[in-house]
Amino acid sequence: MCTGIVETAEVSGSGKGPRGWFKLEQVNVSYDHPTDAQLEHALNIDFVNEKEGPSARVAVELSPESARKLVDVILTTLSRRDPGTVRT
Repeated sequence: MCTGIVETAEVSGSGKGPRGWFKLEQVNVSYDHPTDAQLEHALNIDFVNEKEGPSARVAVELSPESARKLVDVILTTLSRRDPGTVRT
């Protein structure tokens, strides 16, 4: 039985929703039953800007295997970045 694990973090970036691009301010990550994906459980990622309302949201539902691949690809990409890039 899943307990609906949820983590939230502040983020900085942009997302594209039905009304175009908007500033991202928060990400909510949960492991729970998906809304649309045909999976028993999924890693659900919601990038949001609550100040701009429900249309300022980008949602993703991934299988656990796909979520792990995404993490690996992100970390690999960041590790290969231009050495002249300033770290933040």
